[in-house]
Amino acid sequence: MILNLFDSHLHLDDGAFDPDREAVLDRARAAGVGGFVTIGTSLASSRRAVTLAEQHKDVFAAVAIHPHDAGDATPEAMRELAALARHPRVVAVGETGLDYYRTFAPREAQASAFRAHLDLARELNLPVIIHSRDAHQDVLRILDEGTPSGVVMHCFSGSIEVARSCLDRNCYLGLGGPLTYRNARRTQEVARFVPPDRLLLETDAPYLPPEPHRGRRNEPAHLPLMVWAAAHARGVSAGTVAETTTSNARAVFNLARFVARP
Repeated sequence: MILNLFDSHLHLDDGAFDPDREAVLDRARAAGVGGFVTIGTSLASSRRAVTLAEQHKDVFAAVAIHPHDAGDATPEAMRELAALARHPRVVAVGETGLDYYRTFAPREAQASAFRAHLDLARELNLPVIIHSRDAHQDVLRILDEGTPSGVVMHCFSGSIEVARSCLDRNCYLGLGGPLTYRNARRTQEVARFVPPDRLLLETDAPYLPPEPHRGRRNEPAHLPLMVWAAAHARGVSAGTVAETTTSNARAVFNLARFVARP
């Protein structure tokens, strides 16, 4: 059975896809993936994301400077990012946030860049896609300073307690490849816990490949594996998970405006 799926977070501009990007998209579509949000992680990456969204009607872009490179989020860079974010194919600001696991940028610089991205998302009434690694409490504290129109916690890795705090703030939780890992009990518990209207699925391709593809390049065509893992965790059908998560993605990214009118 071919499901109707939406990959809410991947990096189509990544160099890992340079040899066969069009074939990657074709394989994903054949697997039932009918929409993609490709994520910018720098000014250059964000420009590439917008270009890909211009070239494919089922690809949408998010633009940002990743927390690893927070030092690059200068006022001038943020002005350029703001111009990119006004492009009609841009549906979110992200990924932004905090990463305390790998401190490639000082925490103060990450927090400053995160706030600048949140300000941009609020100004343009766009949802924000958040990268949070070992930094959940600080992410939530900064979010409480002023929440954008929608919040996606990308590759959610927190506990049930953190998930509850995110849901109290009306966040969506994005889950992906780790759902399929045998030892990822906490992620599977979160998959059971999150209300159906707050669940998103993602591949984060080319990263975080699911079982049985670990150690190889991830692709959006692998999204059905996450659907089946989520369905197993929740005790529902894969069709139910596919329908719910696709509807949620279209809601948070406001994709109804892209529906062609007669």
